[in-house]
Amino acid sequence: MTEEKLQTLIETISMEVFGKPFRHAARINSRLRTTGGRYKLSDHSIEINPLVWEMHGEGELIGVIKHELCHYHLHIEGRGYRHGDQDFRELMKKTDSPRYCKTLAEPSRRRTTLHFYKCTKCHLSYRRKRRMDPKKYRCGKCAGAIVEVPSIG
Repeated sequence: MTEEKLQTLIETISMEVFGKPFRHAARINSRLRTTGGRYKLSDHSIEINPLVWEMHGEGELIGVIKHELCHYHLHIEGRGYRHGDQDFRELMKKTDSPRYCKTLAEPSRRRTTLHFYKCTKCHLSYRRKRRMDPKKYRCGKCAGAIVEVPSIG
C-alpha cells in the first residue's frame, strides 16, 4: 500500500464512520515495532505500521485507522483523546473501533547459551548463563581451581 492510497483510505473512513473530514497527513512508518499506528499531537498526522496490512489484512488496518481517528477527532475538538478518557471510550464504542491491535512481532525465542565449569579438586559443577574467566575465580566449596567444561551440542 502506498501513502497516497493510505491517505484516501483514511479520508474515506473519516467521512463514512465519523462524518468529519481528515485534513492532515497520513504516513506509513515502518519504524513502528509494537503498535499498529499512532496519532501525532504535534502535527495532527497519523502514522500506520505497514505490518498491520501485511500480517493481518485490510480488516485489521481499518480497525487501526478508526482507533487513530478517534484520537484525531477528539483532539481537534478539544475533548478527551487519551485512552483513559471517557470521551475516547465512548467514541471507540460508538464507532466499533478496536482497543488494541493484533500482535505484530513474532515472539523472540532467544536461546540462552549455557556455560559449564567444574572444580578440579572436589568436582563441583557450575552452570552459568554468562561466560566467566575461570582463572579469576576459585571453588566456593573447597577453594580449588575452576576449569571450563566443553558443552555438548
